[in-house]
Amino acid sequence: MSQEQDTAIEGIYEVCIGIQNMTSAIEYWQQFGYRVGCEGTLNTTSAYLLYGVNSSLKSIRLYHQNADHGLIRLMTWEHPTNNGLEMGSMKVKGNRWVTSLTGDILNILNHAEEAEKAGWDIKYTSPRWEIIYNKNQKINPFIESMMGVREMMLLQPFSRQVFFQRFGYTMPHYGNINHDSLFKASQFTHMGLVVQDDSKKILRFYEDVLGLLRVRDDVETSYESSIAGREIFDLLPGECFFLTAFDDPRSSVSDLMAVRSGRLYIIRFPESIKLDSQFEATQPGSLGMCLYTYKLGNIEKYFDRVKSSDAQKITDIFVNEFGEKSFSFVAPDGYFWNFIS
Repeated sequence: MSQEQDTAIEGIYEVCIGIQNMTSAIEYWQQFGYRVGCEGTLNTTSAYLLYGVNSSLKSIRLYHQNADHGLIRLMTWEHPTNNGLEMGSMKVKGNRWVTSLTGDILNILNHAEEAEKAGWDIKYTSPRWEIIYNKNQKINPFIESMMGVREMMLLQPFSRQVFFQRFGYTMPHYGNINHDSLFKASQFTHMGLVVQDDSKKILRFYEDVLGLLRVRDDVETSYESSIAGREIFDLLPGECFFLTAFDDPRSSVSDLMAVRSGRLYIIRFPESIKLDSQFEATQPGSLGMCLYTYKLGNIEKYFDRVKSSDAQKITDIFVNEFGEKSFSFVAPDGYFWNFIS
């Protein structure tokens, strides 16, 4: 792959969130370190051509410090198509969620517990200890330093979030915490999808067509091996899933200090497990987390590559609500994507 191809696509640029009240949504995300950026609108005809939604649209992009990935696009549809996943299980095809690094996971837990007491629609897990690297290494507690994370899930009607706090290690390019924010949070470091495909054929789209770097593959999490994984993905005894991660091509497979965030996490369940399909609830027009975008250096090149692939429902290149060149498509795994330049 040439240098141009290596740098034409980077980390996932935005998470698009369908919302009803722009003011309250902005206030919420500001507590995680985001700030208001550009605004834009589309009329019904233009929104239909680009997103397949028969509704006018107003969007606001939220930035996070100087991050060039992991941003937010808040989308207000005049006529939303559905209520999205709301508080539904993470264990469904079509699921989307975001993960952020935090320096204060207990504060997030404190707020979740108080929100629950106040009667909010909210679901969360306790911050569970997980060893991500060197899982088989033997540690002497209270004697040796421990390398791992505390990880928790937080579901609300318009957001599906996972948080992790590091202990015993750093990764300089994987999450930049805004220490002035209430929850000491970074931009979104990785975004997730759930699929089922024992052949793994659909995964090749992200590597071969989009040119992303496959950095982790077939990492197994079972009910028995991970309390956090069990709770977040509603695993039953004997069930498991497999993780494949795709990175910005500038990232690294082997050098921890060079790994970049903006990662795509694909959680692959065996086909023997019965999963509901909720793709219609996580595409443009839906409320909640409904779309991911990539920003490209050469959108025409990627348009041709996607057209030559197994992707479906590929639009022409249009100007989006922010005045950017943009096109949309459905990947072979069933997920709706939008690319911008």
